[in-house]
Amino acid sequence: LWSHPGADIVQWLMKNLSIDDPAEAIHIGSLIAAQGYIFPISDHVLTLKDDGTFYRFQAPFFWPSNCWEPENTDYAIYLCKRTMQNKTRLELADYEAENLARLQRAFARKWEFIFMQAEAQVKIDRKKDKTERKILDSQERAFWDVHRPVPGCVNITEMDIRKCRRMKNPQKVKKSVYGVADETQSQSPVHAPAPRCRKDTKDDMEKEVSFLKTQLDRHCMKMSKVAETLMSYTEQYLDYDPFLTMPEPSNPWMSDDPTFWELEASKDPSQQRVRKWGFSLEEALKDPAGQEQFLRFLESEFSSENLRFWLAVQDLKRRPLQEVPDRAQEIWQEFLAEGAPSSINLDSHSYERTSQNLKDPGRYSFEDAQDHIYKLMKNDSYTRFLRSNAYQDLLSSRSPFIAYINGAQYGSLGGLRSPQ
Repeated sequence: LWSHPGADIVQWLMKNLSIDDPAEAIHIGSLIAAQGYIFPISDHVLTLKDDGTFYRFQAPFFWPSNCWEPENTDYAIYLCKRTMQNKTRLELADYEAENLARLQRAFARKWEFIFMQAEAQVKIDRKKDKTERKILDSQERAFWDVHRPVPGCVNITEMDIRKCRRMKNPQKVKKSVYGVADETQSQSPVHAPAPRCRKDTKDDMEKEVSFLKTQLDRHCMKMSKVAETLMSYTEQYLDYDPFLTMPEPSNPWMSDDPTFWELEASKDPSQQRVRKWGFSLEEALKDPAGQEQFLRFLESEFSSENLRFWLAVQDLKRRPLQEVPDRAQEIWQEFLAEGAPSSINLDSHSYERTSQNLKDPGRYSFEDAQDHIYKLMKNDSYTRFLRSNAYQDLLSSRSPFIAYINGAQYGSLGGLRSPQ
């Protein structure tokens, strides 16, 4: 029941918890105060200050470890009690007066009962010793500062709706602070009660088991492997990221130098572009020059139908909707129909799925077949393309980009302006 300055509590925490930093002790003390185990005598804000502010320890009856979930009727009785006592220290704050008005509207039918309960509590309190009554008033006020905090303060008793749904055995129980039996569930706008959690049904448990089995089958990579892959990718694309590496030639939108556009329009791709084709088949197909060189290589091996089919499907996805059915039939007749002039090799599953999709042709009717052909090219013809003389010659040839670097001094690149 004794009060203690905040500075003494901070020193006590530092001594007994072996804390060297006063700020850490204040932080721990503020957490204890926020839970309601200690409270300032003259303030509604439950924080610990390292000064002469006096604090009091809460009575065990009001400890949050008792799993309180007080009713709104109890809060209404408490506020009514405060209005009945003509004392400056018990005057309602603005937010408490607003809460009382809301509660009065919410419990209009039973307000007479609440008022009578408050009167009875006041009569009991008046019989107590003055000092005891002051202490009890401060403890009661601190209890409600925890469960109905000042606006803007953290409400440590508030339950996250998602956590509540996951809880199987909620520990908090509704019990009255003043022993008031309330069979009706109050729906006050001041503090709505936490929703009751539905028990899991058999279907819920079966869904959870199915989900957990799916999680077990997932391929989980170690963080070290993920980091290694990310670093490898970053190093590979370092020269192609203008945020990390200054582009050569410079960005024409920033430098007004059209050299970059002239190089891109050149029929002979730069070494930098050719090197990027070797990263993946996707990079080779994204570059029009890469597409053209890969197609030439496949034609030299008399196996260009796979790439032509893949490009035809890509084109189908960008066609106007009214042209899609006719174009889909043309692709089928050219690459997949019996006796097709450019027949491609599909597995039975992809062929069946595609034939079913063609009954109602759309932009993505050939998705399965396209994925299958892409994998075939990636694992077979693309690797041969990278080893071919055609690709190696492009990689080692004197490209316009190299000519630009040297021609900047010697003027050896026709059509490009040498720096003055």
